Amino acid sequence: MKNNSQTGKSSMDGAIVFCDFDGTITQEDVTDQILTQLAHPSWREVEQEWMCGAIGSRECLERQMALVETSAEELHALIDAVPLDPHFAAFYRFTQRRRLDLYVVSDGFDYVIRRVLKRSGVNGPLRNGTHLFASALRLEGRRLVPSFPHSEEPCEHGCATCKAAVMRRFREGHRPVIFVGDGLSDRFALEEADLIFAKRQLLAYCREHGIACHPFETFAKVQEQLEKFLDPGEAKSKVESRKLKARKPRAAVAAFDF
Repeated sequence: MKNNSQTGKSSMDGAIVFCDFDGTITQEDVTDQILTQLAHPSWREVEQEWMCGAIGSRECLERQMALVETSAEELHALIDAVPLDPHFAAFYRFTQRRRLDLYVVSDGFDYVIRRVLKRSGVNGPLRNGTHLFASALRLEGRRLVPSFPHSEEPCEHGCATCKAAVMRRFREGHRPVIFVGDGLSDRFALEEADLIFAKRQLLAYCREHGIACHPFETFAKVQEQLEKFLDPGEAKSKVESRKLKARKPRAAVAAFDF
């Protein structure tokens, strides 16, 4: 991320922003809320298998969704009650003004994400789904049936959505890649990121593994930091000191010890 002194532009111009959904755009993990309120309690045993690395997130979600019984009315009421980051809509407008492409990449479900984004005030490609990469979900009777259109085969991690593969596919030339996330399922995306914003479990993971990142609590902080990087004068000293430390060698990420 070098400053272009001739054009007066930061090399962050034209960056691609990839953003997790559950616990990042929303203040709570919507999938966890669905399971807590609507699934048989044995979903927690499946969660522990995922946490200890015995299964990937794809198998985890397949088995957990099979434990849910609900109606459309119950599901919609639950989804509509989940609070969003109060600064996300403003951040979305900021990316539009600065011509930063914003994509949502999530192990969570498009059914849920579309409904939440509808009330968030966003529009354009994020609202219509062309910038959304997530697991799919449909309601059949009282059962939730997942599918995984963005899972890679073979995938060594068994992810429901292979975030790293999506990010590689949309990288154009040497455009900087920014990632914003909060959970352990986001750790595999780090190998494709030039600049990382992390909170909660992802922040703890980055610190444990020596991966440079910017802590944040809300999108107001993410926007504040990006504005500095996008301003050549403000960003210069930070960019020179950072030297793209956010990019971690693939082996360091893949070798996560559960």
